[in-house]
Amino acid sequence: MALDIGIDLGTANVLIYVSGKGIVLNEPSVVAIDTNTNQVLAVGSEAYQMVGKTPSNIRAIRPLKDGVISDFDVTEEMLSYFIKKLNVRGIMSRPSIMICTPTNTTEIERKAILQAAEKSGGNKVYLEVEPKVAAIGAGMDIFQPRGNMVIDIGGGTSDIAVLSLGDIVASSSLRMAGDRMNQDIVNYVKDQHHLLIGERSAEQVKIQIAQVFKQDGDDDKVTQVRGRDTVTGMPRSIDIDSNQVEEAIHETLMQIVSTAHHVMETLPPEIAADIIDRGITLTGGGALLSGLDQLISENLKVPVMVAEHPLNNVAQGAGILLEHMQKTAKNKK
Repeated sequence: MALDIGIDLGTANVLIYVSGKGIVLNEPSVVAIDTNTNQVLAVGSEAYQMVGKTPSNIRAIRPLKDGVISDFDVTEEMLSYFIKKLNVRGIMSRPSIMICTPTNTTEIERKAILQAAEKSGGNKVYLEVEPKVAAIGAGMDIFQPRGNMVIDIGGGTSDIAVLSLGDIVASSSLRMAGDRMNQDIVNYVKDQHHLLIGERSAEQVKIQIAQVFKQDGDDDKVTQVRGRDTVTGMPRSIDIDSNQVEEAIHETLMQIVSTAHHVMETLPPEIAADIIDRGITLTGGGALLSGLDQLISENLKVPVMVAEHPLNNVAQGAGILLEHMQKTAKNKK
């Protein structure tokens, strides 16, 4: 019998939850292709190692951009590879798949995701919005008559939603998140230090030393970054500190905060009161940015907490929701 799976089809990473097993796969959303033959050479972690380091005949492609499919065929190849790798198909059956999308995905984009999942080996494919499943994966009971607010910051999109009675009361989605912050750091280093660095290097800087809310007594973190000098064309390395990283990504962070503020302004009074009481839950990779919970809390004047295992929340929530749907369907029979 096929095992049902929940997929977080992220711009940066693909995570897969298998019923009864939990999260069994977490790999970068990257595919390496030989441009001469169009043959897939590597997928996931192996392909990610090639980013920025390939010869002219090999392209390391990210088939999703800003949370949506930018290359349909490559997305299908990637999903097929991961599903085959997990061996979740039965002898005569295929798995049901729950797959997640940002809240502002268009009908055309939703059809593309459905089609890619079906072609990659899914039987029934269900789509659900990311903040809803992220809230479930974070352990929030969204089916009660009370407001729950979640901010899910991934690689390509930041989704902000308030949920009650199992559905979205108010939401907004920004096509800026972790990848935009990486690009912010690349641009900052180029402008301020005349040094070209790759997005992978920028991401490492962000993970290692970013502190987005400084308090008295917090020490500056420093790391070294290497790249190519834009003036001489020669390799060079510089030291960069957490203050500079905060300066680089500040505008992107404040746009996310501002969007969350706008969502809160639209809430009915009773739901708004629930958010003041219960606070906001941060999920997604962006939730791991040091001090982000304090930055949002300071600006929105409500408590903010980071979910446990925020990277896994979407995939886990998708799997839990799919299992719940399958049980409900069986009970109706």
